[in-house]
Amino acid sequence: MPSPQSLSEPDRRQVAAWAAECAEHVLHLFEAEAPSDDRPRDAIARARAFARGELDAAGEIRRRFVAGRAAHAVSSPAAVAAARAAAQAAGVAHMGAHALGAAAYAANAAGLAAPDRAAATRAEIAWQLERVTDDTRAALRRLLAVGEDGTGPLGPGLLASGRLGAIIREIQAALGDDEP
Repeated sequence: MPSPQSLSEPDRRQVAAWAAECAEHVLHLFEAEAPSDDRPRDAIARARAFARGELDAAGEIRRRFVAGRAAHAVSSPAAVAAARAAAQAAGVAHMGAHALGAAAYAANAAGLAAPDRAAATRAEIAWQLERVTDDTRAALRRLLAVGEDGTGPLGPGLLASGRLGAIIREIQAALGDDEP
């Protein structure tokens, strides 16, 4: 039986587009530091292609770590988080819960790049939530709350703890509301 964090393939395709949008919104933070490294941009393009049905899940599962390696090519925390947002977006083909990882890393990147981290993080989350379609909201709401499942990206570990966990909890709480 697949993990509750997987989502069906149609749901993964639905949330991949949103995850790509979240990651692309902060991509400039990575590209300012590593303008010739196209791995995160390529990961975002692949997430969008997967969302459109142009790529299959099996091929993307094999490639999902490429953008994450780009995080080692930069040194600022905001650029690292932006690369990880792109990697999480690419990972949606494998497991739908990575969409929340992409959003969390993107919001964290925005916060890390700003003097008022808390305000910038909140603003990025609000921007992300404004872009959630009804279908994407429905798919994301099928995921268990962060930390409730012992497997997958939302289980115990990096995405369920610290700042990333708090961001995902905030996003999931907002997705449960009637309005974004």
